[in-house]
Amino acid sequence: GEICAFKIHGQEMPFEAVVLNKTSGEGRLRAKSPIDCELQKEYTFIIQAYDCGSGPGGTNWKKSHKAVVHIQVKDVNEFSPAFKESVYKTTVTEGKIYDSILQVEAIDEDCSPQYSQICNYEIVTTDVPFAIDRNGNIRNTEKLNYDKQHQYEIMVTAFDCGQKHATEDVLVRVNVKPVCKPGWQDWNKRIEYKPGSGSMPLFPSIRLETCDGPVSSIHTTIELQTNYIGKGCDRETYSEKSLQKLCGASSGAIDLLPSPSATTNWTAGLLMDNNDMIFKFDGKQGAKIPDGIVPKNLTDQFTITLWMKHGPSPGLRAEKETILCNSDKTEMNRHHYALYVHNCRLVFLLRKDFDQADTFRPAEFHWKLDQICDKEWHYYVVNVEFPVVTLYMDGTTYEPYLVTNDWPIHPSHIAMQLTVGACWQGGEVTKPRFAQYFHGSLASLTIRPGKIESQKVISCLQACKEGLDINSLESLGQGIKYHFNPSQSVLVMEGDDIENINQALRKVSYINSRQFPTAGVRRLKVSSKVQCFGEDVCISIPDIDAYVMVFQANEPKITISGMDHFARPAAQFERGVILLPDIRIVSTVTKMEHPVDSKEHDRANKPEVLEEMLHNLDFCDILVIGAELDPEQECLELDRVELHGKHLDATNSTAGYSIYGVDSMHNYEQVLRQIRYRNWYTSATFDRKFRVKCSELNGRYTSNEFNLEVNILHSSNSDFMDHVNHMIVQPQFLQSVHHPEGSISAVHNSVVPSVATIVIIICVSILIFIITLGVYRIRAAHQHSSGDNEGSKENEMDWDDSALTITVNPMEKYEKPHQTEEESEEEDIEDEEDDTTSAESDESEEEEEEEEEEEVIVQKGDKQNATRQEQLEWD
Repeated sequence: GEICAFKIHGQEMPFEAVVLNKTSGEGRLRAKSPIDCELQKEYTFIIQAYDCGSGPGGTNWKKSHKAVVHIQVKDVNEFSPAFKESVYKTTVTEGKIYDSILQVEAIDEDCSPQYSQICNYEIVTTDVPFAIDRNGNIRNTEKLNYDKQHQYEIMVTAFDCGQKHATEDVLVRVNVKPVCKPGWQDWNKRIEYKPGSGSMPLFPSIRLETCDGPVSSIHTTIELQTNYIGKGCDRETYSEKSLQKLCGASSGAIDLLPSPSATTNWTAGLLMDNNDMIFKFDGKQGAKIPDGIVPKNLTDQFTITLWMKHGPSPGLRAEKETILCNSDKTEMNRHHYALYVHNCRLVFLLRKDFDQADTFRPAEFHWKLDQICDKEWHYYVVNVEFPVVTLYMDGTTYEPYLVTNDWPIHPSHIAMQLTVGACWQGGEVTKPRFAQYFHGSLASLTIRPGKIESQKVISCLQACKEGLDINSLESLGQGIKYHFNPSQSVLVMEGDDIENINQALRKVSYINSRQFPTAGVRRLKVSSKVQCFGEDVCISIPDIDAYVMVFQANEPKITISGMDHFARPAAQFERGVILLPDIRIVSTVTKMEHPVDSKEHDRANKPEVLEEMLHNLDFCDILVIGAELDPEQECLELDRVELHGKHLDATNSTAGYSIYGVDSMHNYEQVLRQIRYRNWYTSATFDRKFRVKCSELNGRYTSNEFNLEVNILHSSNSDFMDHVNHMIVQPQFLQSVHHPEGSISAVHNSVVPSVATIVIIICVSILIFIITLGVYRIRAAHQHSSGDNEGSKENEMDWDDSALTITVNPMEKYEKPHQTEEESEEEDIEDEEDDTTSAESDESEEEEEEEEEEEVIVQKGDKQNATRQEQLEWD
């Protein structure tokens, strides 16, 4: 009648039933081990009750009916939400409000809906223009701006429905990209260029962004703007004469606007621009070319060349603006030939004189060109082959659009006046004056009578030293068309494939072939036009505005060296003496060495390195210092054969010798070493001083002033002449000797009358005899008294054992091994007492009488001086 047990039927249920009261049959169901909702949310099993009637084998007890038990496990909020991703990333375009930029998602491992569901998300980062909803969708609350901020980083957390938040916040990165704007990407505004670096790419990684527009073709123009540098670009600033020679132009060009100098003084009053030989005319100035510079008759063939920069004329009624004019000097006002600008037209006037035929002839030639008034530099060449006149502008040919005929000029004997910048009005006015002034800038105005210039030479003369360039034309690709303008300052490219155009533009370079380019900025402009397929609105691509910064080149230091002092016998000067046999011209630049150790803070102590460099010179002058050369008795001369095969020319005057032309330092040295000084009346001249000076780039860089002194030796004594000639044969000795100015030398003697010479020789000889006798006696006495100590003292003695000063002849080593000291001593005393003594004194009778006495001293001197002679050659 009692209940003894409850049994659970099922596979290893984590529960057990225990009997609490056998009589009442009350029992309890309990868990045997911890229950986890996340492992199993509910359990179902069968339970039966047993009475106590069990036999020994437990076989006889009775069991109840089966009861079914359902157990549900209640959840505990033990897990926190966790995000599925460690970082969320997205990119948005600026200027838009999005409904959802991206969605974040968290999960919770709890088993119940209450604790496993994510009820809320929250942005932890403050002050960001973003919001998040319950589903984890992030949106922006305001329009984003790429310029203001490229990227946002925000932290987000999540909450389950039991309000437990995630243990770790998640990072959300939002990148802002600009609105796609068509245009060129990845280029630098400033491009740096070091002189001597050759061809340098301007845009090595440029690309075109078209924002996926349907492009059919692209047309790009690259323009290098250099109109404010010199004559419109970085040209070599050599003189027009030097350039003509370099370009192989026929000789005979006359420079009408040379740099002001003593011989070319008519440009002295004009305004000049820097050192570039550019003349500015402000409408108030003109220059008269002196008579004899240009021949009166130019013949039927001649050329006028010039650089001109000109803008529109001021005022409504534009006056004629004269560039070059040849008019009557007095009485009348006839213009024989002229070149002038009128209303942006270039006009060349040429009036022929009456000759055999009295006929109408072409007299005025007009050209209408926009470039005449565009305020830019252009190179003009007027080639006259009468009656045909051709204009070349920047190397391109232009025929006149209008030719006016006129009658010839009546012959007269009135002198003509050639002028630049204005026209001379000598007659028909109360006071002769200039008229028709020019407004603008001119440079290198030349006239060449009797010759016209070839197209090749004209192109060379206006060639630019800087410009655009394309590296490796072969690899441009088939679909690219390109075109350069003559001066290579504008490049046009065309293609239908964007990638091909990108590659082509990356090959466009800047090049400056000048060794010493003008430093400063060169502006660059790239403009592009795009054509699209169909009727689409086409893309507009903004222009590129960039600039090339050209650095200052290391300035060269030109140094002239060589023998600066020599003497020759008079007879040689009559034949001619080479002035500069060993002249050397060297150019060096100072470069800063960067220290190897990058940690070295002391930047001021960078070592400077002198590096030799080769470049051209454009003139070397040998100037006469003091009185000019007397053409009746002396001259400087050069065999013109020496100039053959070189770009050099030379002019000679009483003031010196000038070699000019753009050529290498080596060629200048060769020519300078052949210049001879001749003097066929030497008795009136004792010495001559010269100065050598060289220049590069028309005086932009000049050398040191190298001074040379030449002495003429006058002598009637053949022995001394032998002595001097022997001295001349020792060039290695002579070159090592640099006499300071004013030093006394045994070879610098002058001519005096022979009577005075004999008197002086007698006096000096007697003096020497007395001194020698006295010294000999003192010496003998001294030797007698201190004979024992002489051995130990000999090395210490430094001339104090004698009252006699012995001057060693500097030539002694090179002439006779046993030449007597009496000669050198005698010459020394002669020079100190009177610089006019002749060196012929070694034959006089007085010397023969004294020889025995002096021989003793010489032998003693030889013993004492044997070891010292080397050191004392010039003491």
